Amino acid sequence: MNQNDIFGTDGFIDPGDFLRLLTRLGLDLAFASIIVLVIYYRVYRNRDFVFTYYIFNLITFSMCLLLRKVPMELGFALGLFAVFGILRYRTEEIRIRDLTYLFIMIGIGIINGVANKKVSTAELLLVNSVIIGVSAILELPARARRHGSTPILYDNLALLHPDKREQLIADLAERTGFDVVRVQVHRIDFLRDAAEITIQHRGARPVAEPTLEANHAA
Repeated sequence: MNQNDIFGTDGFIDPGDFLRLLTRLGLDLAFASIIVLVIYYRVYRNRDFVFTYYIFNLITFSMCLLLRKVPMELGFALGLFAVFGILRYRTEEIRIRDLTYLFIMIGIGIINGVANKKVSTAELLLVNSVIIGVSAILELPARARRHGSTPILYDNLALLHPDKREQLIADLAERTGFDVVRVQVHRIDFLRDAAEITIQHRGARPVAEPTLEANHAA
């Protein structure tokens, strides 16, 4: 029994396919790096999601590229979809902007992984460039970052009354240092005497966009 029988492959390497894999992988990583490093990290300075974005992109690209060569029956494809459907990350709430970047990374991986001979190189480069270009136009200009949002665990429930909106905004602005313009209440926990809120503010976001705890001094 030779190594091909052990691994269930026709050969150790196909020079043509291997070169195409390296070329396509390099193209995918190049566009992914522009999204992650040039746009996302430059704007948000958040290293937490850099690893996640790269790994999601690589896994998606690899699956699409390799499974494209394997004929799959409908039942197997649905079963694979079901497996991914039951997997989920049990983490803290993710901002919609971070989730959008994750969708972009998965989309780039799929686009570069499933493209075949029916898709020209020019079309592939154009689609990737448009995605990056639109993202850069919307994110990189300074005017696009004049407003931000920050989740906060807030303890002064008395100020959440609609009649005390101005006092609430003043209190949050003093504690956080942000120019608060709007407050959204998500959940009130009377047992903990705290509320989960999100403040909309003018100015730069925190470096790592943490969840702040506004501790009310007695």
